[in-house]
Amino acid sequence: MSTPQLVVHRDKELMAQAAAARLITKIVDAQATRGSASVVLTGGRNGNGLLAALGSAPARDAVDWSRLDLWWGDERFLPEGDPERNVTQAREALLDRVPLDPARVHPMPASDGAYGDVDAAAAAYAEELAAAAGPGPFRSAAAAAGGGVPAFDVLMLGVGPDTHVASLFPELPAVRETERTVVGVHGAPKPPPLRVSLTLPAIRAAKEVWLLAAGEDKAKAAAIALSGAGEVQAPAAGAYGRSRTLWLLDAAAASELPRSLYPPASA
Repeated sequence: MSTPQLVVHRDKELMAQAAAARLITKIVDAQATRGSASVVLTGGRNGNGLLAALGSAPARDAVDWSRLDLWWGDERFLPEGDPERNVTQAREALLDRVPLDPARVHPMPASDGAYGDVDAAAAAYAEELAAAAGPGPFRSAAAAAGGGVPAFDVLMLGVGPDTHVASLFPELPAVRETERTVVGVHGAPKPPPLRVSLTLPAIRAAKEVWLLAAGEDKAKAAAIALSGAGEVQAPAAGAYGRSRTLWLLDAAAASELPRSLYPPASA
């Protein structure tokens, strides 16, 4: 478990630009070291804002987009192309404007696809992750059913006002999952009620986990998650990476944190 580091930016626009620059550096470094990089995207206004900033970043062309694997932390179980789906929003924000290898883009199943049931869709995505993970050391020990996840370089999560991350909501069964890497979520308090989500064990297999929070409506959630709350009551508190956990906030989202919590984090 890595200790959270906090970086607080003046406003959400600056936060998005700085996070995009940071992500470009991580991708380029991973590609230089290994030949490829693996990133888990998040939806919501902060995740999409980061993608839009990445698309206009001067260093965007430093990334070899054909050697980048993209996954998602969660998805709304809606028809393909629905404007509320995270993958639809990501394509509009960035993905349709960069030369990605389609075989390396891994959206979660849609409700009108091969899996009409959210639990079957979750199981299929878990199988896809396990196939990409191979037999290496980062096959999650928590995935007792034989699954695993790749060694994600960066896994990004938006933080909800109720402290949810991905589609892991406080007190719901999905946040208590310890064996599966992907689950179907039923009865989510935020519509739509059916979703597919990575679990905390899958999230924690990432090298780095970045939590994004901007706006006054995220201030209380950030304060709760960083104050030692339990992960069942505050899922964001249970999201951390193997080597680094980074909270990227704007001043409004950090407004209820004591100043002692966020000395400058190293780049």
